[in-house]
Amino acid sequence: MHLYLETDDDARTLDFVARENARSDAALKTEAFAADAAAFKAMMEREDKLIHFTRRGDWLTTFRKTARNPMGVWQRLPADQAPVPEAAWETMFDLDAYNATTGRTWIWRGAVTCPWEPSRVLLSLSDGGSDLRLFREFDCKSLSFVAGGFETPLARSHASWESLDSILYFGSIDRASATQSSWPRVGRRVARGQDVASAEPVFAADDSDVTAYATVYGSEMAGQSDGLSADDRLAIFTAVHTIGTASHVISKNAAPPVPVDIPRESDAGFNHRFCLWRAKTDERVPSGSLVLQELPVRLGSDRPPSPARVLFTPSDRRFCTDFALLRDWCVFTIADNMTPRLFLIDLGNAEAEPFELTLPDGVETLSYYPLYSDLHLGDDTLIVSGQGFLRPPTLYRLALSDRTRPLVLQPIAASPSYFDASGMSSLLLEATSEDGTAVPYRLVLPAKFEMGALPVLLYGYGGFEVPLQPYYSGVTGRWLDQGGAYVQAYIRGGGEFGAEWHRAAKREGRHRAFADFAAIAKDLVARGYSKPRHIACNGGSNGGLLTGVMLTRYPALFGAVWCQVPVLDLLRFHTFPAGRAWMDEYGDPDNAQDREAMLAYSPLQAVRPAAEVAYPPIYIESSSNDDRVHPSHARRFAAQLRELGHDPVFHEFTSGGHGGEGDTAASAARVATGYSFLRQTIMTPEA
Repeated sequence: MHLYLETDDDARTLDFVARENARSDAALKTEAFAADAAAFKAMMEREDKLIHFTRRGDWLTTFRKTARNPMGVWQRLPADQAPVPEAAWETMFDLDAYNATTGRTWIWRGAVTCPWEPSRVLLSLSDGGSDLRLFREFDCKSLSFVAGGFETPLARSHASWESLDSILYFGSIDRASATQSSWPRVGRRVARGQDVASAEPVFAADDSDVTAYATVYGSEMAGQSDGLSADDRLAIFTAVHTIGTASHVISKNAAPPVPVDIPRESDAGFNHRFCLWRAKTDERVPSGSLVLQELPVRLGSDRPPSPARVLFTPSDRRFCTDFALLRDWCVFTIADNMTPRLFLIDLGNAEAEPFELTLPDGVETLSYYPLYSDLHLGDDTLIVSGQGFLRPPTLYRLALSDRTRPLVLQPIAASPSYFDASGMSSLLLEATSEDGTAVPYRLVLPAKFEMGALPVLLYGYGGFEVPLQPYYSGVTGRWLDQGGAYVQAYIRGGGEFGAEWHRAAKREGRHRAFADFAAIAKDLVARGYSKPRHIACNGGSNGGLLTGVMLTRYPALFGAVWCQVPVLDLLRFHTFPAGRAWMDEYGDPDNAQDREAMLAYSPLQAVRPAAEVAYPPIYIESSSNDDRVHPSHARRFAAQLRELGHDPVFHEFTSGGHGGEGDTAASAARVATGYSFLRQTIMTPEA
């Protein structure tokens, strides 16, 4: 079925993409598109944007995009100054200039700080937004790359510092170093200046695993009672078996590793002393429980680990959605019927119990990260962010290491408003799926609208236990300003209500995610907000599969479908290496039972002729250099629709990878293209 479109350099593929792109440009690049693109670009380049920062030594650092630097600049500010936009930020690394020098489009992927010397970092850069990245050692004192320093090839990779002179590097530099899904399998100890291919292997996952990586902890993380000498190092190696299951081993000073005794089906975090894990089954504790457990290697102590402690057990719709271990504190978030609550426990007190910290009113989403880019270099000061669909993010400082004062969230800075939310509202509602399950969704309403004719953009994902959360967005705000409503769907397959919520829609249960999403579309009509012709569904990646199924299985429920970087051929996704990592989620197409289940909903095979069914308008979006979900899914779906008499709108962007990244102009134009499609479909008045 149009298999030539799987070959990127086939002349027929190039002709198909060029022809379809010309069609979509003619249809969607209107005056309104240009206005949206300009507005989105201006939002991305605002000089007064909220600064997200970390601390390295005596400096605060941030990465941001501006009108002068649309690819971005990495900047610093003395740590005793307020991290506000108008401060005298100094540029350390200019990505636009670097791209001009190299003749490549590199995308920023962050900086890995050396735990023992904050001025040394590994800059991580992606090739045009793809999953391939390289690491280069950078000196924050001289503001230059280190001659003879660490430099890794372009590959799917992870890197962590083991010492000032060595890193633990996992990179899929060849087939033997990669898993069957092309992610890193083999870890190597690499010395500065050493070619990674010649470095000593120190850990290897199985070929059938998804990937592997390492984290390192040294004496700077521990107190004297932990018995670490100055040069002691703990390395924790993780093998990810499937997306969502893993096992871990721990090695002290390169000694033979010892297994960390936690269930494979759990999420885990570590520090120098503890493992914090969240159960995904009832194997040891009720599924969803959060457990604190000492590591098996006690950093020089011969005493046995203390008994594991259950910090939280879920009930009804109270689930642990996030957690982290700092040096001496544990922090975790509980979603109480989708409302976040923040809990803390002092690990320095063996008798301490978790306690709740009061949050500001109106916070729909809570996130946090340590102030210091590496906990070896600082204390347990936490940066906390609270936001909502109609509430701009505010950053707070939580000084956990200062035990002389009461713990309070100290405001640091707030984002400017990107739209006037006066009269707008954010409602948490529920639909009833076909099997009777209550499925929550959040409906964000514009200030003024007509009941029964409300244009609704319904977004969903529903896979891989990924939880969706409200977020503040100028793009969404512009849609609301123009009279549209936005819906975020919390369907099964996601992680909003724990592992069981996810597991219910895996493999042969996949239909439940689709039924949940369709139920929300029906509920919006039943409540009188809208009609099918004014409802558009949107999703990317696994969400692209979701929207593809909405088109082929539930066409009468929607007036438009916006399908981004989609998985659409469930019978051939595993023929591309990255796709083999998804078989635990979807099934194995080479297994007859799994194949039959996937064939029942696979959008590419489900397309019917226009003479039999009228599909709503569909816009299919992809990237030529998407190396996670190959663009052939989108190409072949568009080709099949056109061959059977339908008129899809298709656009393949030349770069941006799976996440659609690029400079501000490219990113803005990409989003504006989708909104142009919505404006011409669900926002048109009744005939």
